[in-house]
Amino acid sequence: MGVKEYVQSEFDNVEAEIINANKDLFPGTITFDDFLWAFGVLRSRVFPELRGDKLALIPFADLINHNGDITSKESCWEIKGKGFLGRDTVFSLRTPTEIYVQYDLDKSNAELALDYGFTEANSSRDSYTLTLEISESDPFYEDKLDIAELNGMGETAYFDVVLGESLPPQMITYLRLLCLGGTDAFLLEALFRNKVWEHLELPVSRDNEESICQVIQNACKSALAAYHTTIEEDEELLEREDLQSRQQIAIEVRVGEKKVLEQINDIFKEREQELDDLEYYQERRLKDLGFIGDNGDIIFWES
Repeated sequence: MGVKEYVQSEFDNVEAEIINANKDLFPGTITFDDFLWAFGVLRSRVFPELRGDKLALIPFADLINHNGDITSKESCWEIKGKGFLGRDTVFSLRTPTEIYVQYDLDKSNAELALDYGFTEANSSRDSYTLTLEISESDPFYEDKLDIAELNGMGETAYFDVVLGESLPPQMITYLRLLCLGGTDAFLLEALFRNKVWEHLELPVSRDNEESICQVIQNACKSALAAYHTTIEEDEELLEREDLQSRQQIAIEVRVGEKKVLEQINDIFKEREQELDDLEYYQERRLKDLGFIGDNGDIIFWES
């Protein structure tokens, strides 16, 4: 669901349950555009240290700007009492030094752009969210869903891949589960239920590993094809002096996304070329039983 779709859904609920039910409190007309504006103001002006149950709009404090050089996740700000926001740490500033905060170390450039209207020239802010899903048409849908849920995941999984960083933990494990089938389907039997995730953390079979490589490469190529420009074309656009700020932000976000998609594609392309060098489940199992030595030679036991 996109942001506008989410806000529309929230507005529909608010309109039905609050606005229309309390016409004496809301005599005027409140449109979706009004609600969207209020939602944007809340997201952009709420004090970044206060979220969840502590969500609050604080006049003057909302004027404190973001500084990407701040890398601490620890908050020094808290609500001390009704109408009072304070900071525990004592610090000195020279006049007219500006006070800054870190809005959120975990936000991507796309999220910073959406919430605050800026991006950072920092590759760790460039990310792409891969959405993986167990297909309901999969003949092993119920088993795969059960295994995913037993290991803290679900029918759909979201993985944020960051430029220049390793793939998220459990992403390849989840992919192996999605692609599990054929002669590997025995791992889905109840006998293996408590151990299957552990098995999936390592390559299962050449067919399974090849499938995940092809699935991700095809997905990356499809996503890249949906953009109307290349990275090179976007970088040329960013050099133009007549770009409006919103155009520049949008281009910076999509350049980052494309770079991450290319990185993911390259990872699985390289992995596909190494399939013959990987050790798979059957080989590991035979080693555990003592039928294969560490060098891969078959061990013949004399009676």
